[in-house]
Amino acid sequence: MQSTELGNKESGKIWHRKPSPLTRDGIIVNIIHNTSDYHPKTLRFLNVAFDGSGDCLIAGDHQGNIYVFDLQSNRFNLVQRTTQACTALAFNLHRKSEFLVALADYSVKCFDIVTKELVSWMRGHESSVFSISVHASGRYAITTSSDTAQLWDLDTFQRKRKLNIRQSVGIQKVFFLPLSNTILSCFKDNSIFAWECDTLFCKYQLPAPPESSSIIYKVFAVTRDGRILAAGGKSNHLHLWCLEATQLFRIIQMPTKVRAIRHLEFLPDSFDAGSNQVLGVLSQDGIMRFINVQTCKLLFEIGSLDEGISTSVISPHGRYIASVMENGSLNIYSVQALTQEINKPPPPLVKVIEDLPKNKLNASDVKMMVPSGRVQRPTKSRDSKIQTRILKQDLTGTFENKENELSDGLNKKRLQILLKGYGEYPTKYRMFIWRALLQLPENHTAFSSLIDKGIHEAFINLQKQYPIKSRKLLRVLQRTLSALAHWSVIFSDTPYLPLLAFPFVKLFQNNQLICFEVVATLIINWCQHWFEYFPNPPINILSIIENILAFHDKELLQHFIAHDITSQLYAWPLLETVFSEVLTREEWLKLFDNVFSNHPSFLLMTVVAYNICSRAPLLNCTLKDDFEYFFHHRNNLDINVVIREVYHLMETTPAHIHPDNVLDVFVALTKGQYPIFNQYPKFIVDYQTQERERIRKDELDYLRERQAVEDMHAEVDQQRIKDEAWYQKQELLRKAEETRREMLLQEEEKMMQQRQRLAAVKRELKIKELYLQDAARRRFLKLQQDQREMELQRLDDEIERKVQMRDQEIATTTKDLEMRQLELESQKRLYEKNLTRNQEAIAKEIKEDADAYRRKVDLEEHMFHKLIETGQTQSRKTQKWKEAEEKGFHLRSEKKASALSDESRKWFLQQEMSAALEHEEVLQLQNERVTLSSLPRTSELNDISDMDSSTQISLNRKTREWDSTEQNLIKKVRNLRQRLTEQARERCRTPHLLAT
Repeated sequence: MQSTELGNKESGKIWHRKPSPLTRDGIIVNIIHNTSDYHPKTLRFLNVAFDGSGDCLIAGDHQGNIYVFDLQSNRFNLVQRTTQACTALAFNLHRKSEFLVALADYSVKCFDIVTKELVSWMRGHESSVFSISVHASGRYAITTSSDTAQLWDLDTFQRKRKLNIRQSVGIQKVFFLPLSNTILSCFKDNSIFAWECDTLFCKYQLPAPPESSSIIYKVFAVTRDGRILAAGGKSNHLHLWCLEATQLFRIIQMPTKVRAIRHLEFLPDSFDAGSNQVLGVLSQDGIMRFINVQTCKLLFEIGSLDEGISTSVISPHGRYIASVMENGSLNIYSVQALTQEINKPPPPLVKVIEDLPKNKLNASDVKMMVPSGRVQRPTKSRDSKIQTRILKQDLTGTFENKENELSDGLNKKRLQILLKGYGEYPTKYRMFIWRALLQLPENHTAFSSLIDKGIHEAFINLQKQYPIKSRKLLRVLQRTLSALAHWSVIFSDTPYLPLLAFPFVKLFQNNQLICFEVVATLIINWCQHWFEYFPNPPINILSIIENILAFHDKELLQHFIAHDITSQLYAWPLLETVFSEVLTREEWLKLFDNVFSNHPSFLLMTVVAYNICSRAPLLNCTLKDDFEYFFHHRNNLDINVVIREVYHLMETTPAHIHPDNVLDVFVALTKGQYPIFNQYPKFIVDYQTQERERIRKDELDYLRERQAVEDMHAEVDQQRIKDEAWYQKQELLRKAEETRREMLLQEEEKMMQQRQRLAAVKRELKIKELYLQDAARRRFLKLQQDQREMELQRLDDEIERKVQMRDQEIATTTKDLEMRQLELESQKRLYEKNLTRNQEAIAKEIKEDADAYRRKVDLEEHMFHKLIETGQTQSRKTQKWKEAEEKGFHLRSEKKASALSDESRKWFLQQEMSAALEHEEVLQLQNERVTLSSLPRTSELNDISDMDSSTQISLNRKTREWDSTEQNLIKKVRNLRQRLTEQARERCRTPHLLAT
């Protein structure tokens, strides 16, 4: 057993060496999902589901990781991380890449395994969804929880119906019946109802089970044909219901160690036509036991007490079993390995006695064959005598051995023994054995010459009559049929030839030479005398079949005759299709293993055996359509029983009606060139060929004449069409002109209306513009008023600040004037002191000068006396000079004092001019309450200091300027108040003007 660890890998191989499951356990691979963390833990798988093909499955663990396992390509992929535990899975939708998953949050999601994207999100359940059932078409799904079941359309992902029940009656399971349009709903009170899917009409209800074996149903399973329902619960009893008869037909008791049944699953079989016979029963001990519901025998089991199974799913074709183990791992079982011992063929029933060394046989040596099970057939009267054909033994055996020796070292006799022992040839060597049995010559040159002739005209349009999906298969079929038609003319007119050749073409599509020679060999040997009544069916062959059927089952033949059913209905459809319509591929191969290994009459006997083995359903048919359907579709029939019946018919059919008397022994194709096939009424074929050629020529003449007539009609029609087109064009032009005029009138009318609307819009816009302008002007005036008010407020604040500053400046100026007065007084005293000092110095100088002068005068007095005349004049001049000097001294003193007073006056006037400019700005406001009387007047200034007259004159002039400036500021404030009043009045008048 191989084990695969997923870990954190998102993709990889499932197994790394070719699996070889053991017979005892049948495990292909064990899949474990452990995390690769520091502390690894196992992620337990919870659910698993197969897709429609059965070779691919999905599995989800309790953390929401969903993996896809492709068993055919040996790959696994992580397709989704839902982060929630999945409670149910479904993978058989009509879009093969999509799957449904039910999550722990009660929602159902649809994902795509290729794009790994969310396709849809379906909500509506209020509890956990534990079951998802998908319709056979894959377009509908039923999700089931404990309180409700909901039907979904998987094309639109919309909810179609919802099943609500009382809280006291819970739901056990709601699911679709396989290959059916019926919904089965099972409730916890053991009531089971069947509903029509489209109309939800209740078709039937199963009756209550008998009280002697009454159990509460928990789990259910249905066969693939939808006829049998298996139900179980907390008991070791199984109930089998026949859904067609709506009754309980069997109760199976499991072994005593089975106390409860947890899961049921039928094992599909490709040979039982859907009526599954093997049922898997998973019990409370974790072991799944597979039993035959007909024989009630235990076939095999999987799981053990140590490694119990939690749940299991079987693939649709019945090859694999996927089981979720109780330890969280996933086991995949091979059904073939599990059933190897059961399906092991019995030892050969035929024992061959070796020949004597001299190839002599004694008459006492007899070959014994143990009879196998026979098909039940009607009893015959004692009067009817059964004739038995006795085969004489050739004592020499030389010719027989030579005839049985085949190419490639094979012996036909031994192959027949092998075939009777195992029922069929090994699949691996079947084609090799067929080629040896049919002794195919493999004439490559002859076949190439037939192929080189191309596709025969009879099969050019084969696709229309037989639409085949595969282009390759269609081409091979066309070439094979064309080669047969070139080989013999009759095959170009044989209507059933495609049906006859198709199964062999499909089987040998990769080797067209072998395909052609197999079909040709079949026609030469097993289709003998088929073309004697051409083009009708082979009435002679059908008569042989009817005679054999009349001998072995007269009641069935009478039933056919009573309902007007001829051999062309119950025998010819089987022959012309070589049973390909009524058998599966495996059944058909098994049948032709026996056909090619026996006399050509074996095929005719197979037709009779097929009818005899199907006598029960055929006797129930009364309508012709039912018979036609029966012989053109697959039926529930065991091919092994049919083959045994054929061998029985070959042995028990009387010689006078046996096909051996009519059909020749097997003849192989000749090497080099293929034999001429002319086993048909040549005159009919030639006549048909001539008639076909005549019809072809007549058809060509007719086609030429028809072409000429059609050309004439075409010209007439073309001219008529041109005329009609011209008239139509003129009519269209006239209508177009009228339409244009109407359009112009309409456009003019629309233009007038638009102009009116435009004028109205203009008026509205003008009014709106005036209104907006007025609103804007009012807003502007209001803004301007607000700005003026803000400016006035700012000016008020500024005036107040200026007043305060003026008061401070006046107080400062007063203090400065006082300081200046003190300084002037000190300077006056200093000037007076300096003046006194200067006067004293001058007086002293003058005194000194006077003293010097007097001394000079005294010195010159005595001279005066001398010069009386000159002395008097000189004395007058000296007196005048003294006076002039005194006046000059006084003038220089006054000039110095005047310069000092002028400088102090200029400085004072500059200070007063700056203060006057500041007062001029303050006096522009309306509410100036500061009186200028507080300013110092001339009298006050005169009182402050005892300045000279020039300083007082300048102060008086400055006072007059201040008075004039005050008057001008008062006038400006009055003008400003008048303008504000006029603006307020104008704003009040504006609304009245707009209203007017």
